[in-house]
Amino acid sequence: MDVVELPTPEPGAGQVLVKVEAAGVNFIDTYLREGRYPAELPFTPGQEAAGTIAALGGGVSGFAVGDRVAWNGTRGTYAEFACAPASDLLKIPDGMSFEQAAAILLQGMTAHYLSHDTHAIRAGETVLIHAGAGGVGLLLTQMAKRLGARVLTTVSTQQKAELSRGAGADKVVLYTTESFAEEVKRQTDGDGLPVVYDSVGKTTFEDSLRCLRPRGLLALYGASSGPVPPMDPIRLMAGSLYLTRPTLKDYVRTRSELERRAGDVFGWVARGALHVRVGASYRLEDAAQAHRDLEGRKTTGKVLLTL
Repeated sequence: MDVVELPTPEPGAGQVLVKVEAAGVNFIDTYLREGRYPAELPFTPGQEAAGTIAALGGGVSGFAVGDRVAWNGTRGTYAEFACAPASDLLKIPDGMSFEQAAAILLQGMTAHYLSHDTHAIRAGETVLIHAGAGGVGLLLTQMAKRLGARVLTTVSTQQKAELSRGAGADKVVLYTTESFAEEVKRQTDGDGLPVVYDSVGKTTFEDSLRCLRPRGLLALYGASSGPVPPMDPIRLMAGSLYLTRPTLKDYVRTRSELERRAGDVFGWVARGALHVRVGASYRLEDAAQAHRDLEGRKTTGKVLLTL
């Protein structure tokens, strides 16, 4: 990735031009950069940001120049100015910073759909969350606890374990020194779990399946360690298991669903009921280093670019 000077974009019909104050750095950005997800080159990475509206395109209503807004889903946010569809924009609540808004939107709504829809957590359930000190992991742990779950997490270091416990995890497994599958057996008396939330992929997939009880669900929502190799679906017969590969866009298909999820997440943060951790903040020109650190698992919580 290189930082280059480009003309300030002009918003088209239904779009707004936003002066970006903070942009989220997410694993999907690294997947696009490395070619795991297809993209035409050259392109500007990033699809999550918060900032101030600088100009309106034709036909835009409900927003004004100067409004503080955040959005997710449209590429091009690693930039000083970016265009986004007005239909994707959300007004930032009073008292919430640009950094908080950029840090919570994608990962907060991801944690929301995972815990409320992909598998609607019920009070008393025990769930496993991989990468418990990551951005989604910390938020998902808090939401699972709000719903009354007992939460097991995996992390790689003692420092990350402390962060995970701080978010409410009941049992933290250091996967570098112990088997999370064996610990799940101990914690559930061999019964297994109703759901495993797995953002790691290649290195955790097999044991994640082993952790499920009959009719349990593996929600594979990321692949930070690499893609999972092809598998024969007949393997799911071992317990009539379920496997899904969810993605946020399918859980915010309508404006009402987007507003509902974002409204919950923004509201919890504003009331202090949900805590977002910004683990690292980089300048725009250091975006490549941000990717290196994210992929090298050197970060915790949310990673941001600030302008």
